[in-house]
Amino acid sequence: MTPGNWPGLDDLVESFDHFAIAVDAIESALPMVTGLGGTFHQGADHVRNRFRWIQFRLPGGACLELLQPLGGGSFLNRFLETRGEGLHHITFRVRDIEQAQARFSHTGLVTTGLHLHPDWSEVFVHPKSGHGVLIQLAAWPESENWRGYTLEDVMSGRSVDDT
Repeated sequence: MTPGNWPGLDDLVESFDHFAIAVDAIESALPMVTGLGGTFHQGADHVRNRFRWIQFRLPGGACLELLQPLGGGSFLNRFLETRGEGLHHITFRVRDIEQAQARFSHTGLVTTGLHLHPDWSEVFVHPKSGHGVLIQLAAWPESENWRGYTLEDVMSGRSVDDT
């Protein structure tokens, strides 16, 4: 596929938002994050999919997200078992998830995991189509800390993400 055949998303992509790192334990990655100048932004436990996520704002505005499995049965357990800790995905904020998914699929790029919700919608470009990188396209309402949780709330399990 030549560059000219890629579907144009320039009218849909608002910004690069974050990159996510899968870790066995978030606590072990905190020194790295603070060493990079990261400050807590938001996070929660995603009970349905059995993982904890925490985002840290980095100097310059991008976010680094840490993902940790919560017990067995999480997709992160499989990821960590086969690949070990490391880059899990990169995320671009888009204006319209369904339009972005349709444009990518129309050209034969493999997308997966379309999820539509008023608080968080997403679709992923499969790593086979993303040159080895899982690319998340997502849309959400603007908010600085969407649930108001603190780092302590998230680390202690007192936060829930039901999207």
